[in-house]
Amino acid sequence: MPIPEGHLVVRCPYCDLCSVVRGERGLQRYQAVCRVDREQAVQQLRTFFSSRGSVARDAAKRAQLEEVLLVHLPFWAMWTGVLGWVFGQQRVRRGKQTHYEPREIKIAEEMTWTGAACDVGEFGVAQISLKNQPLAPFDADELHATGLVFEPVGAVSDAEAAAERDFHARVQHMASLTRVSQVFLRFVRRRMGLVYYPLWVLRYLYRGRAFQVVVDATSGEVLYGKAPGSTFYRAAVLVGGMAAGAVVAVDGAAVAFYLATQARGDGAAMFFAGGLAAVGAGGVLMSKAYKAFRYGEQVEYRGFEKQRRRVVRRSEGGVLRAREEA
Repeated sequence: MPIPEGHLVVRCPYCDLCSVVRGERGLQRYQAVCRVDREQAVQQLRTFFSSRGSVARDAAKRAQLEEVLLVHLPFWAMWTGVLGWVFGQQRVRRGKQTHYEPREIKIAEEMTWTGAACDVGEFGVAQISLKNQPLAPFDADELHATGLVFEPVGAVSDAEAAAERDFHARVQHMASLTRVSQVFLRFVRRRMGLVYYPLWVLRYLYRGRAFQVVVDATSGEVLYGKAPGSTFYRAAVLVGGMAAGAVVAVDGAAVAFYLATQARGDGAAMFFAGGLAAVGAGGVLMSKAYKAFRYGEQVEYRGFEKQRRRVVRRSEGGVLRAREEA
């Protein structure tokens, strides 16, 4: 008798007898709802071409769509309430004097962690966001009927350890202390699960070269993609970056060094340091411009990293903090 994932009461298909599931239920498995169809995924690919100036202008016209398939990738997921206490010191500046004051920061926050449960190097999506995502009990027959299903690889204990390390780093970052001496964490209502997440994989050819774009099948966002770079964009970035870097490194530094020769005491040292900073900033601008030109023949986009940063910012905005001096 098949027992659907997460169900506590099952009915026999032959005699209609109801039974209650008892005992250890193991790792709970879920599946995210697929809300984007094939045509919408193809439209997102067209939008991906036109919304980025770094992509070749004729990519939308010359791209030949070779394959569109739906895959269901497994991701480890942990939901928990995190109670954290961070002890350390905060640098405080009063006038021209700087000193360190002891701080104790308390953090209470609901957190979610996800991590790939299989090799996702081909798809480029290592994490997903489950915020406001409706999850359904895992149905193997349904998923295999709609797309390609990957099975998880690795141990649950390794995933739990990775989740705890991520929560520890997040709490320490949210505390924003200059010096951290101790961090204590407690987890409440911790729940571990495996989520099968749908992704549209679109493979296309451009001037004989193969590229791939991965679209979130629940939200429609492009999570990962590779596209041919724009030659005009690369040239403009190179010329503009080199010009701006030269102005900052030469003219800005010259002005700062001249003011340093006219000033006295702390003012001279400040202007001299500003000149050195201008030289460094100009060098960084020119280096970035050269790298954008040198490696811009192929554009690589990682949308899931931006998605992850949005989740972290929302978590920081809603955290409950109480700061007390030791």
